[in-house]
Amino acid sequence: MPNHASRRTLLAAAAAVAATAAGAAASASGPARTPTADDALNPDGPAGRRPDRARLRRAVDRMSLAEKVGQLFVSRAYGHSATDPDPADAEQNRAAFGVRTAAELVSRYHLGGIVYFAWAHNTRAPQQIAALSAGLQQTALTTGARIPLLLSTDQEHGAVARIGRPATLFPGAMALGASGSAADARRAARIAGAELAAMGIRQDYAPVADVNVNPANPVIGVRSFGSDPHAVAELVAAQVRGYQGAGVAATAKHFPGHGDTETDSHVGLPVMRHTRAAWEELDEPPFRAAVEAGVDAIMTAHIVFPALDPSGDPATLSRPIVTGILRERLGFRGVVVTDALDMAGVRQKYGDDRVPVLALLAGCDQLLNPPDLPLAHRSVLAAVASGELTEARVEESVLRILELKSRRGLFDEALPSAASVDAVVGVREHLDAADRIAAATTTLLANPGRVVPVDAKAAPRLLVTGTDPASPSATTGPPTVVLARELTALGCRATAVAPARAVAAAPGHAAVLVCTYNVPEGDGPQRTLVTELLATGVPVVLVALRNPYDPARLPACAAELATYSWGDAEMRAAARVLTGAARPAGRLPVPVPGRYPLGHGLSLDT
Repeated sequence: MPNHASRRTLLAAAAAVAATAAGAAASASGPARTPTADDALNPDGPAGRRPDRARLRRAVDRMSLAEKVGQLFVSRAYGHSATDPDPADAEQNRAAFGVRTAAELVSRYHLGGIVYFAWAHNTRAPQQIAALSAGLQQTALTTGARIPLLLSTDQEHGAVARIGRPATLFPGAMALGASGSAADARRAARIAGAELAAMGIRQDYAPVADVNVNPANPVIGVRSFGSDPHAVAELVAAQVRGYQGAGVAATAKHFPGHGDTETDSHVGLPVMRHTRAAWEELDEPPFRAAVEAGVDAIMTAHIVFPALDPSGDPATLSRPIVTGILRERLGFRGVVVTDALDMAGVRQKYGDDRVPVLALLAGCDQLLNPPDLPLAHRSVLAAVASGELTEARVEESVLRILELKSRRGLFDEALPSAASVDAVVGVREHLDAADRIAAATTTLLANPGRVVPVDAKAAPRLLVTGTDPASPSATTGPPTVVLARELTALGCRATAVAPARAVAAAPGHAAVLVCTYNVPEGDGPQRTLVTELLATGVPVVLVALRNPYDPARLPACAAELATYSWGDAEMRAAARVLTGAARPAGRLPVPVPGRYPLGHGLSLDT
């Protein structure tokens, strides 16, 4: 990790660009610094810098065409280190890009950004992430146009989080929707943003602005704040202000709205059947709220939306949608980033050489994770050479990207420090805030058997079983184990067992807690397990770990809870509700068809 002296040296090496790009903004606002834990808990927080557009324009003018085109791309790179990846990651880089290291990738293609993924081995631990970020920025600041990178990731929290413990993990969007607190949503984003900034990540692909009105949606679901567009809009705006108050560019996604699809755009091309009027009523409000909150970036969706563009092109490649609606109708002047270009939804109609060109023609600025970066880079250069794309069009997007980088202080201070990581990431104040926020999210859906709360003082024997989905992000164990541990800590005698042993083990217990996960329609192993547990006569408490729709697909139980995610904070919150240590405060942010209406939720008195 570079020390402060080496950071000054690197910034001096980029002095010509820094002076041009930062200029008056730096002198007006003073030197930049990474947000601290105190900043994260301060509702006002650090403000964004005002870019000097004329100075940035001169920086663009000094770039070569290849450097300008490179600024448009945000690519994956394999490995935990910028210059010394593990051998297997080095081979992955060679196969995909013709280089050995992430640093070489940045230098060869003059990249504007890198996106971090756990599967690319970028996100092992906070100090390692900060060192990777520093190494990549060293390369960007000392080669080519000497423009700092915009390092990014998907840290939505809840079901999608690329960085796990010891970073602070918050309840996801639908859990925050259940709490209904804009203040909690903003605070979660501010703290999450401060931790990302400390690790050198200055763009988060969050919040999700989709309104989930389809229980069968396979890709959004609990990643959405809910089904009420106005409630979703309020929470989206709150999170935009939270992230950006912490110095991190928020990215509202997936425009024009992915909440009513039955196809996952990672594997197919969804079609939205909303009318234009329905879109204006249901899908538009959260994106409009994001724009009005000053969101830095908006991500497009790989979906076909015939009412908005009858061409059959996915929204990412649709000029009527990106330019006509997002730019002109909503007045958005920030950066438009594509959803990942390696997803099937954007690759079905056109080849990988055409997709990046068509995205730029539609009005997009950042081209995220093309499957073949060398081909995509060559294709954009060729489109400029042929006149299909003008260099002025490329420069328009580059200028927006540089403005975003300037606004988030990257021309002043691009390099994270080890001290900032230790001072900010996963500190006790943040972990306590996550627990306080989670406490308001657990929703008690039913309690006809009055099983909840159990009397922890009597040390009841409880059996915990059910589905153990993969950890959303390096939590301390499978959710059944974590829930049993937390119940035991509160005075119960709780044991976690595998579903195959649960029915035989149930007799003699005060209750069986069965955790479910995305229960499908019809018969299946989860329905069979609940049915057989009910037949034992032991009270069964259903804990829906992800989708709150599960109870409608299962027999009624003695009590039913929804947690919306299965991280440690959510399991602790559920244990407190189950034992009466906390009152259930969550209310359904979506209706459960055939079972519970929007806004439903019981107290312990009802």
